[in-house]
Amino acid sequence: MSKKKMSLRELDFNNMGAWPREYKIGFCVLIGLLIFGLLWYVVTRKKGEELKGLESQESALRADFEEKQGRASNLEPLKQQLAQMEQQLQQMLRQLPSRTEMPALINDISQTALATGIHNELFKPGPETPKEFYAEKPIELKMVGTYHQFGAFVSGVASLPRVVIMTMHDISLRPRGGGGDSLAAIGPNSSLELAGTVKTYRYLDEEEAAAQEQAAAAAAGRAR
Repeated sequence: MSKKKMSLRELDFNNMGAWPREYKIGFCVLIGLLIFGLLWYVVTRKKGEELKGLESQESALRADFEEKQGRASNLEPLKQQLAQMEQQLQQMLRQLPSRTEMPALINDISQTALATGIHNELFKPGPETPKEFYAEKPIELKMVGTYHQFGAFVSGVASLPRVVIMTMHDISLRPRGGGGDSLAAIGPNSSLELAGTVKTYRYLDEEEAAAQEQAAAAAAGRAR
């Protein structure tokens, strides 16, 4: 007679050796699956998250590398462009008056005003202020003339042999005499008073530019 098949309820976990062979195999398979699942949860899943993080980091590093590679490939053309710009800047600065030409230029500006009929009540050049590539020369002035005379003065300064750059600071233009403060109420031949400060500029020669660079480097060293 064949043995009666044992049910799951009849299994004795304290005596697994007495289990039928198929139950032993099934139990071993179940234990293996549980161990495999635990290993995946504890080890594999964590490694998978690390892998995703590394892949994301790789993408970021690759993008950064490609960006820097693109910059490096454009570095030489940029250097050439910068050199051209510096050369153009030097050429433009050379068109400004030099240190030796500045006194004559200021005199030319004053004489141009007188030649157009403008009366110089004040024309007082101040001390120069050296900058990185140029020096600025302030001139305090008070001029009296008409619209047309001031227009002729500006045109005359623009036609001087050297390039003259004049910037106006704290300039006021008002009617001269009893015309009130409204410019709209006066005619083209009315007398006007222009007062304030203008600045004109010259380029620094090589010796002055070197001194400015040394002064800037010394100031930067003290700031540190």
